[in-house]
Amino acid sequence: MMSDRYDISVVLSTYNRCPILPFALDSVLQQTPGDVSWEVIVVDNNSSDETEAVVASFIGRGHSNLHYVFEGRQGVSYARNAGIERARAPIIAFFDDDVCVSPTWVATIKRAFDDHAEADCVGGSVLPRWELDPPSWLTREHWAPLALQDYGDQPISVNRNNPLCLLSANFAFRREVFEQIGLFEPELQRVKEGIGSMEDLELLTRFWRAGGNALYLPSLTVTANVPAERLTKRYHRKWHTGHGHFYALLRSDEIERSRAGRLFDVPAHLYKQAMKDALRWLKHQLPGRSDAAFTYETRLRFFAGFFRKRRADFLTRTTEAPR
Repeated sequence: MMSDRYDISVVLSTYNRCPILPFALDSVLQQTPGDVSWEVIVVDNNSSDETEAVVASFIGRGHSNLHYVFEGRQGVSYARNAGIERARAPIIAFFDDDVCVSPTWVATIKRAFDDHAEADCVGGSVLPRWELDPPSWLTREHWAPLALQDYGDQPISVNRNNPLCLLSANFAFRREVFEQIGLFEPELQRVKEGIGSMEDLELLTRFWRAGGNALYLPSLTVTANVPAERLTKRYHRKWHTGHGHFYALLRSDEIERSRAGRLFDVPAHLYKQAMKDALRWLKHQLPGRSDAAFTYETRLRFFAGFFRKRRADFLTRTTEAPR
């Protein structure tokens, strides 16, 4: 039976990040919550470092609302699902081990659900804490690989008619949503330090298809650590290729639309877009235009990841089909 002790259950999944985990824990445990009660569930996703000891040290300091859960199945979806199963509050919030939440984070979540009965999900901004000054090409257009998010300073309704992607580094759901649409999908999850995954968007897509309504609140803020290795074009190239791979698995309505047929199960409009991006990339191969060229390169990397996955699956099905 669900306990009435907590208003909010916070799920924090972690893997081998015990050096930075204390910063995340400090931020979520040292809240200014008003009359809101909350628990924090740290899900250790099969770490090989001192993660359990770090959590135990915080519990030993008197944080009785902090709980440790071990999930041996590797992958962030498995970890978050384990946290959901352990949670006891009617609201379940999520953030990441490289994130620090604002001092009024839990109070803002509770107030948002109290004030907006129509919303079953709330999300907010994920702003950067740069380890180094970002290079000139790393504008907000390139924030997606860094799991950063800022939709402006006004609240926004998010639903099937306005399907903005909200990030699990800073969102919360009413518990009954998971009872209605299910949990995070392991097939599209990030595993260990993998990148380009789509477990957040896949969950939200099911939520929107079920008629769910969400609310983006600029006042709900967290900051994410952006390490130096993520400020390189190499990292962004890898992310976009991986993102294309997972989009091929997702089969979103936006991508699957095509009036002109398919080749290797890739919609024709993606080939057309890739040709345009390739021409634009070539056009920008001039001194002083490399930043713009990189934007088109990332789009081509996405297409390459998508094409490779769809072609491989198509050829497998063709080979295995009965003759």
